[in-house]
Amino acid sequence: MRHPRFPISVQGHPVVQRAVRRLDDLGDPRFGRTLVRCLDDTLARTIRPMPDGSAFVVTGDIPAMWLRDSSTQLMPYLALLRDDMGLQELLLAVLRRQFQQIARNPYANAFNAEPSGHAHDPDDLCEDPWVWEEKYEVDSLAFPLLLAHRFWAASGRTDHLHETLRAARTAITVWRTEQEHEILSTYRFVRHGGPPSDTLPNAGRGTPVRRTGMTWSGFRPSDDACHYGYNIPANLCAAAALDGAAEMAHHVHDTELTEDASRLAAELRAATVRHGTVEHPEFGSVYAYEVDGKGNALLMDDANMPGLLSLPLVANVASTDPLYLATRRFALSPANPTWCRGEAAEGIGSPHTPEGHIWPIGIAVQGLTSNDPAERVTALRTLLATDAGTGAMHESFHKDDPHRFTRPWFSWANAMYAELALDVAGFGTRPLWDAVAKGTA
Repeated sequence: MRHPRFPISVQGHPVVQRAVRRLDDLGDPRFGRTLVRCLDDTLARTIRPMPDGSAFVVTGDIPAMWLRDSSTQLMPYLALLRDDMGLQELLLAVLRRQFQQIARNPYANAFNAEPSGHAHDPDDLCEDPWVWEEKYEVDSLAFPLLLAHRFWAASGRTDHLHETLRAARTAITVWRTEQEHEILSTYRFVRHGGPPSDTLPNAGRGTPVRRTGMTWSGFRPSDDACHYGYNIPANLCAAAALDGAAEMAHHVHDTELTEDASRLAAELRAATVRHGTVEHPEFGSVYAYEVDGKGNALLMDDANMPGLLSLPLVANVASTDPLYLATRRFALSPANPTWCRGEAAEGIGSPHTPEGHIWPIGIAVQGLTSNDPAERVTALRTLLATDAGTGAMHESFHKDDPHRFTRPWFSWANAMYAELALDVAGFGTRPLWDAVAKGTA
């Protein structure tokens, strides 16, 4: 039974109604209909109220709760929170569940609703039956902190701050440990029988790294193994999460946590500038995607967030920052090995899906990070034109034929459409995050 305070539809929400009317002015009623459908699908089909008052969120056609995915699935509702107690209570319940999961295992990326065991491989090194998968990804700790800070900024609610700051302390401990991965970390991940991207080399330790000041990650936001251990967008995302944690800690007069979070954020940013940028012969100074601190760098981007293209959305990087703009030009060009152009669309994909596939998430991110209103509308039109007539966003589709797609139900992609549609309609939260990045919020 659903919690009586958790809404299952936003059709009557005044902000959504106004957004739909503005989207209708673009000349295609599918813009507004798809917005409502995507928002309602998350509320009605992915949320599971739990006996303890928390809420479990499935990612779609996989019945597990990813810390990152569940955060992004709820991000569009930040624009609708004012005077909507039902949505506020829902986000609080999701945050409560996320922080329980972080306290249980801060190295896990996805969890079960009950202690039902691992779905992928019963021989995974993690023996906790509550854990669906223990692929350690820096962003898995960062995204719930981002959501908590943005919830606070959008609603003014403070009744989650105690749990949030406890999770922030856990994240700081892990990220500090993984700054010294080769010396201090006991994390290992080994999976048998799958592709190389599904396990870590070197007896589960990952490829060797040298200390840089960045924090190490075993896996990317795509759940694929990192080629080099320092993922640049994940480190910048962690720094942004720490910015928010420091602000919330300052609000409750926790001087020690304020200083700890601010200090680590500064270290991560300084290290990415020193070790995570490279000179590209065409685009100049750009962010690498991954480095190892030993002189090796991987030049690419991935449609999953946090990626390089999404830095203004998740990392407090201004969309006008010259280093970001150069990196953006690289990411949206043939120089990026995951970018492609076909008869149906062009955009960024991921090694996680078949070659020649474009991710709707990447298209939405391109629109949301653009400073050109026309580019945002074009991205919205492209998403509608490539949904294979389903009215839903997929994980990826073939560049020449949108009917060749992966994952028929992927709630994160639906959420990204909704976030872009609200932004195009003038009701998105992008202006607030831009102000945060510029230090004017």
